[in-house]
Amino acid sequence: QVQLVESGGGSVQAGGSLRLSCRASGYSENNNCVGWFRQAPGKGREGVAGIRTGTGLSIYADSVKGRFTISRDNAKNTVYLQMNSLKPEDTAMYYCAAGRILINDCLNLKKYYDWGQGTQVTVSS
Repeated sequence: QVQLVESGGGSVQAGGSLRLSCRASGYSENNNCVGWFRQAPGKGREGVAGIRTGTGLSIYADSVKGRFTISRDNAKNTVYLQMNSLKPEDTAMYYCAAGRILINDCLNLKKYYDWGQGTQVTVSS
């Protein structure tokens, strides 16, 4: 059974940092896209960053380039999202998702079937 568990959310002031973790279990191979998505109240879910766990290739939304870094530790079946220089507009519920997806579609939420429950990030000004 596939399971994704996010952790690491919290409340920080603008300019602060957080590191989110997404631990995956139940996958038979280690060659998937893992994407981080977020959804603010009243808004749609959007892709933030994605990574191919086999190659380490990554992709970012323009809004987070230079501030967020996605990485993976295959030995721990965990993908991380390091978020620096956080802004109030980064406030959202953050979800991770995984699937056998090409890197160019790693931020396309319609391509994913497996999702975590989410972790809340709140950035105050």
